[in-house]
Amino acid sequence: MEALASLPVPFDRLAFVDLETTGTRPTRDRITEVAIIPVDNGVVGEPLQSLVDPGVAIPPTITRLTGISDAMVEGAPVFSRLIEAIAERLEGRWLVAHNARFDAGFLRNAFRAVGEVLTLRELCTVKLSRRLDRGERRHNLDSLVARHQLPVGDRHRAMGDCQALPALMARFVERDGVEAVIEALARQVPRASTPPNLDPAVLDAVPAVPGVYRFYGEEGALLYVGKSVNLRSRVRSHFSDDHRNDREMRIAQQTYHLDWIETAGEFGALLTEAWLVKRDQPIFNRRLRAQRSLLTWYWDDESDRPPQLRAIDEIDPADLRRAHGMFRSRHKARERLTELAREHGLCPQFLGLESGKGRACFAHQIGTCRGLCAGAEPEIAHRLRLKLALAPLAFEAWPYPGAIAILESRDGREERHLFRHWRYLGTARAPGEVEEILHGVDAEPPLDIDMYRLAVDAVRGGATVEPLE
Repeated sequence: MEALASLPVPFDRLAFVDLETTGTRPTRDRITEVAIIPVDNGVVGEPLQSLVDPGVAIPPTITRLTGISDAMVEGAPVFSRLIEAIAERLEGRWLVAHNARFDAGFLRNAFRAVGEVLTLRELCTVKLSRRLDRGERRHNLDSLVARHQLPVGDRHRAMGDCQALPALMARFVERDGVEAVIEALARQVPRASTPPNLDPAVLDAVPAVPGVYRFYGEEGALLYVGKSVNLRSRVRSHFSDDHRNDREMRIAQQTYHLDWIETAGEFGALLTEAWLVKRDQPIFNRRLRAQRSLLTWYWDDESDRPPQLRAIDEIDPADLRRAHGMFRSRHKARERLTELAREHGLCPQFLGLESGKGRACFAHQIGTCRGLCAGAEPEIAHRLRLKLALAPLAFEAWPYPGAIAILESRDGREERHLFRHWRYLGTARAPGEVEEILHGVDAEPPLDIDMYRLAVDAVRGGATVEPLE
């Protein structure tokens, strides 16, 4: 390690680390093997290598990858027995690992699980390689071993992979010079939370304005769509503490590229996020996903018919005032109406929730129905109570004769968000786009629960509204 002896303070004391684990989730999966090679001023200290009893079964896929089986870890020390030896080798040194956030995340959570706090400074050899081998596309360990002719033992075993890391850093010092390596390492210090595969320059370019951001995987797959009134702050927050959150860790490990769309304000960011998630179905978005046609309880309080369960898309926009609630399934709709019947003493038989006519319903027998079915209550009283029960679920009446634009502006940027009957038509960012959107909609788009709620909140909240028809 003579080449590493030339690294000055603060990079003169390093601890090269590799872990094998039962999975990729640092908050839930366990460590099965640990290897640490301390190097101070180029002098290799006493290494640590040990299997670890994870206390859970090792998945077969992990055994096939690493060769570590349940039988191998039987009788190995549990992690708590290794804490003192691990802490001794990490104290006062930089943790150096390939994908350092992964290894550091597992170590922090393993210490936390036994009531200890581990403070780490991290250096990532993936980031180092991306900085010094900019012309290369791949920076995984297999590629680096082949490219730099690194000595390596058993791949996917902790010590085998760990041995390659100090050799890799030494190769960079020998090839590029100590100053280039110091500069590359120093760039990681204020950027310790940058995903290993993302160019820090891209992260630095994100503006501190409202908008929507998108994370992409290695082959361009859309991983995640989010929004914020401050894109720079929100994007960085994804990676600032990813070791505490399984999903954030997976997003950080898989993100290779990001882009963003600036908006005039928060409302535009909310709309754009919802629209993109429904259209593009990002891998890590669960909320706002596109949905099947929603159901509603349709009730004409001037007729003698009970509420009917209908698809919202089948209801004329002018009749939406008779629609009550939005439900993703018949089960959820019936469940909510059953709750209302119980709360307001309504007759399940009249509501179609219970079969039978000409006799008292079961709810009346146990005292939760006031007796419409048994002739003990006038129909008008039941109708009034049903109207009161459904009122909180009623749709907001569309208060305009036709389409409107909800205006939003910021620093000379002006946007018009177009709606008709609570249905989102699109956003115009230039004067001529309003007519294009209005006349480009061949059919009324389906009513979407998220867009409906956003528009209602905006109108109720006093947003600037411009009638267009």
